[in-house]
Amino acid sequence: MNAADIVSISTLIALIMLFIAMLIAVVRVIIGPSLADRVLALDLLTVLAMGFVGAIAIRTGLTLYLDIAISLALLGFMATVAFARYMLSRLDGEEAQR
Repeated sequence: MNAADIVSISTLIALIMLFIAMLIAVVRVIIGPSLADRVLALDLLTVLAMGFVGAIAIRTGLTLYLDIAISLALLGFMATVAFARYMLSRLDGEEAQR
């Protein structure tokens, strides 16, 4: 068993584990009891997708995938900030009604 076989097997295991984690996160997005749970699950999905893209980059040897992972990280950060601002404005609106 050479190094290429070890890398291939380990990236395959990582991809399978990341896929299972993505399924669990999607379930949390769907049944999350609160908006905060859904936002955290979406943020987790972004991180897992970055890991998925990183594992594919290692598996294929193409560094182009790392650029995709960086853009996905930026998109996830912006989405998290937008959801946080929405939740903050929603809380401010509820306090104003009281």
